[in-house]
Amino acid sequence: MSAREAAARRLLGDVVSLCLQLQPSQLENYSSQDCKSQERERKRNWVALPGLVQGRKKRGILFSCISLQNIKGFAPGGKMNVVFAVKQYIAKMIEESGTGMKVLLMDKETTSIVSMVYTQSEILQKEVYLFERIDSANRENMKHLKAICFLRPTKENVDYLIQELRRPKYSTYFIYFSNVISKSNVKSLAEADEQEVVAEVQGHSWDQAQLSRTTQGLTALLLSLKKCPMIRYQLSSEPAKRLAECVKQVITKEYELFDFRRTEVPPLLLLLDRSDDAITPLLNQWTYQAMVHELLGINNNRIDLSRVPGISKDLREVVLSAENDEFYANNMYLNFAEIGSNIKNLMEDFQRRKPKEQQKLESIADMKAFVENYPQFKKMSGTVSKHVTVLGELSRLVSERNLLEASEVEQELACQNDHSSALQNIRRLLQNPKVSELDATRLVMLYALHYERHSSNSLPGLMTELRNRGVSEKHRKLVSAVVEYGGKRVRGSDLFNSKDAVAITKQFLKGLKGVENVYTQHQPLLHETLDQLIKGKLKDNQYPYLGPSTLRDRPQDIIVFMIGGATYEEALTVYNLNRTTPGSGLCWAVPPSTTQKAS
Repeated sequence: MSAREAAARRLLGDVVSLCLQLQPSQLENYSSQDCKSQERERKRNWVALPGLVQGRKKRGILFSCISLQNIKGFAPGGKMNVVFAVKQYIAKMIEESGTGMKVLLMDKETTSIVSMVYTQSEILQKEVYLFERIDSANRENMKHLKAICFLRPTKENVDYLIQELRRPKYSTYFIYFSNVISKSNVKSLAEADEQEVVAEVQGHSWDQAQLSRTTQGLTALLLSLKKCPMIRYQLSSEPAKRLAECVKQVITKEYELFDFRRTEVPPLLLLLDRSDDAITPLLNQWTYQAMVHELLGINNNRIDLSRVPGISKDLREVVLSAENDEFYANNMYLNFAEIGSNIKNLMEDFQRRKPKEQQKLESIADMKAFVENYPQFKKMSGTVSKHVTVLGELSRLVSERNLLEASEVEQELACQNDHSSALQNIRRLLQNPKVSELDATRLVMLYALHYERHSSNSLPGLMTELRNRGVSEKHRKLVSAVVEYGGKRVRGSDLFNSKDAVAITKQFLKGLKGVENVYTQHQPLLHETLDQLIKGKLKDNQYPYLGPSTLRDRPQDIIVFMIGGATYEEALTVYNLNRTTPGSGLCWAVPPSTTQKAS
């Protein structure tokens, strides 16, 4: 066994599948009669390989794996793309199961992973006709189906898998774990399986479950993108330093797995902490994707519109995916006004085409043309209906909650230093019944962060006004909580008092551009951090390297991870920097709990 194969036995990251499989010689000679007598021998012969071992089994379970060498983490055009990488891994899983009807057996989290990268129609084309949860108790026996299991290696899933393998419901199992599992779990699977199923598990135990999970996710991402980066972290953040050390520990221990082709300039992993910029998540956003998430909610690309007044049955839930919706892909980063104009153009284009599609069918040629064009026409009809409905609901909520006025004051609190004006505007909005309880609380939270140590701080009075307004104690407690989390004592940067004359000039010039920018004055701290990093000016004493080595040249591939969650405004920042910075590739890695919402 090579060093790389030995390393693969110890670790394959999330979406880099771990597979277990008998040696080909064992596959050919195996029969159910020698199960007990060869139990110990079987346990020794189960191996995890980085490549694919082909074989057919007369009975029992076949474990398969994905070769790290055959997967690319880059979308067309050479940019790092996590969705593209994950999609390739899942495609490889399905491909290695061969031809024939299949069932995809998942858990709650891997169901979300698959649904984010594949539509149902796409995966049906790969002969996957059934989708089941491993924790479902009412699954039927279907021996004519192959089972592709894609599971996180949790104790709960291992228990479910043991039960499944004792009484298999499908003919053949191809089992892919999304990360490493412990050897004790492997032993449990091997001993419990009456049809010669043995799993090999090795993982990293950690007292802090979140730290362990985050380390697994980050190392999995690096393996998916085939990157072995240098690491920089935010010095003011102890969590960032600990995470950097954990990731480095895994890379060092599993160095064979991270032995990818060297580049002239090594990639860079930058670890940041949300507490350094608690302002950005509190601001209402005005780009399409961010507004949909903030006001309607996005869950696995699905939007719940069931509460929209007068909504039709077909539009109670819609899907917004940049992978499958061209209009959404082209408009997700545009502002509210531009979206309205583009939807109008889309409707006009649809109306121009509509009469042609509904003309009388007087000949076979007419009918043929109608059949050929109908799918495209129907798709366009669905796109128009979906986006008109979503935009209409966004517009209704903006008006109902007086968000334009509230957002203007939010921007003033984030970008300007006029205490008297800010206090007056907050008090005015707190008296406005159209301003929601959450929006009122967010205004006071922004004030608390900005004017935390101001000589005329009026936070106690604002808290009294919140209570008199009927704002719940649950929301009022958020004010002190956000100061504790991201106040001046915690922050390593100065969010509100720029000492850079160039930055002050830029902000001044931006303010001269007109009223259209009053709602988009703010730029997240991430923009300045990445701009300095790309230019080679990010200070080592604030963002040190882990270890003695440093980059002599400007980084080209940068992976950014924000502890505590990221926002869609920051995703837009990364998108714009990728567009405007030639030769650099930014990958925005975010924790599972990422949210733009202040709540």
